[in-house]
Amino acid sequence: MPRKQNEFEKAFQQLEEIVKRLESEELPLDDALHLFEQGIGLSRFCNQKLEEVEKKIELILADAKGQPRVEPFESGVAAESDAESDADEDDAASEEGL
Repeated sequence: MPRKQNEFEKAFQQLEEIVKRLESEELPLDDALHLFEQGIGLSRFCNQKLEEVEKKIELILADAKGQPRVEPFESGVAAESDAESDADEDDAASEEGL
């Protein structure tokens, strides 16, 4: 497995190359199996790195009062509407003196 500074990027690039080869070439079974095993290892490595980054981001996030807050990452409209409803709830709580 790659262990340099940009190890995730290199592993991901290698994984993409393996997928392209497996999809586009007529490979002997043993070669295909070997590439598949390499791909699984790279996939697990990349997944582990992504999980580590996710944990770091969770530690960095904080609410308006500076308290750490864990929020799942959501893309698209759902995340925007959730953020707006959270802001509305915070405003309502402030007005009520909570």
